[in-house]
Amino acid sequence: MTGLILLVFGVCAVAAMPIAHALLAAAMAAAATSDRVPLDLLVQQMVAQVQSFPLIAIPFFMLTGTLMMGGKLGEALIGVLSSLIGRFHGGPGQVGVLSSTIFGGVSGSAVADASAIGSLLIPWQKRLGYPPAFSAATLAAAATIDILIPPSIPMILFALSSNTSVASLFVAGLLPGFLMCAGFMVACWWVGKRRNFPRDTRKLEWSVFSQQLLYASPALVLPVLIIVFLRFGIATPTEVAVLSTLYAGVVSAAVYRDLGLKRLHHAIVEAGLATGVVLLVIMASAAIGWLLTFDRMPDGVVGWAQQWMDNPWVIILLMNLLMLVCGMFIDLPAAVLLLTPVFVPLANAIGMDLVQLGIMMTVNLAIGLYTPPVGTTLFITSAVAKVKVGQTVKELGPFYLVAFGVLALVSYVPAAIFR
Repeated sequence: MTGLILLVFGVCAVAAMPIAHALLAAAMAAAATSDRVPLDLLVQQMVAQVQSFPLIAIPFFMLTGTLMMGGKLGEALIGVLSSLIGRFHGGPGQVGVLSSTIFGGVSGSAVADASAIGSLLIPWQKRLGYPPAFSAATLAAAATIDILIPPSIPMILFALSSNTSVASLFVAGLLPGFLMCAGFMVACWWVGKRRNFPRDTRKLEWSVFSQQLLYASPALVLPVLIIVFLRFGIATPTEVAVLSTLYAGVVSAAVYRDLGLKRLHHAIVEAGLATGVVLLVIMASAAIGWLLTFDRMPDGVVGWAQQWMDNPWVIILLMNLLMLVCGMFIDLPAAVLLLTPVFVPLANAIGMDLVQLGIMMTVNLAIGLYTPPVGTTLFITSAVAKVKVGQTVKELGPFYLVAFGVLALVSYVPAAIFR
């Protein structure tokens, strides 16, 4: 059964069928050719997977990001950051990294980050004379910080599949996210200085900066509030998602006064469509995951790894390699839901904490988002910058070095994540 699933899924993926549809086709093919799997039971598994309270957080976090970054607040945030660090070597690139980090405390979606931040920053960087390909590379990589800084939609999906605490995963992602941010900023500074990239050389006027900071403070406060509420158990992740949406709506309507019915309708529709795609992937992945478990595929993986059991470092390396390859070809939500049932037993066998496994998987799959051939943020930022994907990939070298450094830390140094 496992072989048939992989074969049908591979053929559908090569035929450029949407991942959710490819997963459904593979599940239906396996069920139709097996007399051990009742079709109605397979449908029940699909429906049961989305009957989960934590999943309610996904549409609300998406709606929060759309409300916060779709109006004046996003422009105010970028304005204050460009005034603060735009004057340094690689400053415009560093603005993009910091913007993505802050936006990560609002949205939880790297794709939303790449679209929102990219459409605002890339035209500004091009007007400064910044190389468009490097702008695209910076934002393609930086957008993935969004899924490390809480809230994080992939972490919610991992928690759902592994029965791990969402709050614990959110807190554990903070340090790797900040390390990734710092590393990407250093990479921008180094490349900007070495290649003498243009930058905004205007002196910082503290009076103007303080006004910009005050104006952008609602965007800076929300991520802090989310972390505090989760860290001290004031509210559950789902409750925090609802509260953050309410906060974004009130701020947009009362402070910035740019939330009309038209923009509210657009934000709700956009968040609804994105949530629908994620839920379809969850249902399809649930079917595949159940079939693979029914076929004892995870047990087979653990048995295959028994020969390496005396060296957990080698097992972790193999896990990383498989996650990286899957992240290069499969959409992130589907990859999380497919890989989690396979790697949880393996992690338990070598004594790896499941929170550490979740962070390691998130970092791996984040790298896949800006790695060919199916790098989602890579294609988005390249399209916004109007450059070829190959040109953007050539500029990603320093960012890959940083990302693999952080990946090594979270894989082999458990202290690299908060508890």
